[in-house]
Amino acid sequence: MSGKDRLFVFDTTHHALWAEDVAREREIAAEVVPAPAESGAKCDLALRTFPTLIPTLEGALLEEGVPHRLYP
Repeated sequence: MSGKDRLFVFDTTHHALWAEDVAREREIAAEVVPAPAESGAKCDLALRTFPTLIPTLEGALLEEGVPHRLYP
C-alpha cells in the first residue's frame, strides 16, 4: 500500500479499532496507520487499504455501523 491511498478516518480510537476488526473478520486487506493532521480526524489512527478495496471496506463498515469518513 502506498502513501497515496485514501484513508478511512475516525472520531474515536474505538471506531478505528472496530473498523480494523471488521476488515480482519471479512478478510479485507487493511492496516492501521497514523491519521494525517490535515485530515481533521479527532482520532490519531486511520485505516488504509488498496484503492480497489475501498468500496468493499466502506460497504462493510456501513453494514456494521462503524462511523467513518474517507480522506482525502
